[in-house]
Formats: sequence, structure tokens, C-alpha cells
Amino acid sequence: MSSPHLTRRLLVSALSVLALVSATSSLASAAPAPLPAAQGSVTNQASAAAATFTDDFDGAAGSAVDGGKWQIETGDNVDNHERQYYTAGNSNAALDGQGHLVITARKENPSNYQCWYGTCEYTSARLNTSGKFTQAYGHVEARMKIPRGQGMWPAFWMLGDDIGQVGWPNSGEIDIMENVGFEPGTVHGTLHGPGYSGSAGIGAGYTLPGGQAFADAFHTFAIDWAPDSITWTVDG
Repeated sequence: MSSPHLTRRLLVSALSVLALVSATSSLASAAPAPLPAAQGSVTNQASAAAATFTDDFDGAAGSAVDGGKWQIETGDNVDNHERQYYTAGNSNAALDGQGHLVITARKENPSNYQCWYGTCEYTSARLNTSGKFTQAYGHVEARMKIPRGQGMWPAFWMLGDDIGQVGWPNSGEIDIMENVGFEPGTVHGTLHGPGYSGSAGIGAGYTLPGGQAFADAFHTFAIDWAPDSITWTVDG
């Protein structure tokens, strides 16, 4: 699959109830969601051993993510008509003391948050590396355990670092992994850009054999991004 003038910044988003993430690799690393647990990393294409960004989420249980690596987004997401409000702090995103970041969606509204549909019903967390880390090309991966359930939409993705200037989809987007709750055994990898965005994105799904669900175990989701191609892999 060819890649246009796409992503430089890695961003991770998790819209669900429980998830863990851990980072290891060499281009840029992504984090998780309670939805489950995970780890991530990014490596330079010139050397598979040269990690340019990694996060193993080492730290005491209940502590926040490293603010030098991650930006925590806040607010609702009216463009996707999501029902949760993204919060700061570690109520919805915290380390578990075992090398995982856990993103937890909660049915609550402790601060009268307002969403596009009125008073918000849920809170969750969404993290990205905007202003912290950016890179074109290489290997990007995260080891994650995604959540299970209706309404879940865990995702691990990248956006062009010029999105503030050119907007979406001109910035480009690489969805390394997306899952929707009604397809527990399937994940999707998709490329978005001018003329092939939204439902017209270029990509494909991968389904586990034997009726397995991704929420049952940790899996490693990755891409290898070159100037003329993008290759998606699940568990190597």
C-alpha cells in the first residue's frame, strides 16, 4: 500500500472502559487504554536497533504518564460523535505498577462536563505525542490488550504534524489498529488522506482464527513505514 505525504506524529486514542499499554520499538511509541494493557515504541528505519521513542510505563501504581513524552487531550470529540469526555490527571489514565498504562472509561460525570449531545455520560482518556515527538518513516508498534464490550472503540494511530496548518484529511492519518466493540475478533488498519478519508480510507481488516477475541490476550500491533509503502502486522 503506497503512502502519500503522511504522518509524522504518533497519537494514541482509546475510547472504552479498560485497557493497558506498554511501549517498545523504534519509531514512536503509543500507549494504551482500561480497556486492557500495553507498551509501545518507535525505531529509525536505518537501524532496526535504534529506538527513537520508547515507553515501558515503569512507575508506581496510580501514577501519571511521563509528561515529557505524552500530552493528555481534554474535552469531547464532536467530530466523531463520541459520548465520553476526555479528562486530564490519572483518574482515567494511570500506570498499574507492572509496566502498563491503563486507560479506563467510566460511566460518570464528576465535574458537570458538557458534550455535543448535552451533559456527558462518560469519561475516558486520550494521549498523543504532539509537541513531544515526531518522526517520518520507521517501525512503530505497541503491545496492547484491548477492551471488550458494546460501544468500545480502542485505537492506535498517527496524524501528520502539520494538521494545525492544513487540517484533516490533508495532514494524513495512519490507523495502526482500530477495533469496534461489535467485532471482538477483528482489527482494522487504514490510511486516510485527501480523496480517501473517512469511509473511503484505504485499508483492510484482520480477524483472529478460531473465533478468538483480541480482548482475551495481549497483542502487538505494528507498521513498517517506508517512503513508498506501509506494511501492517499483528503479532509479528
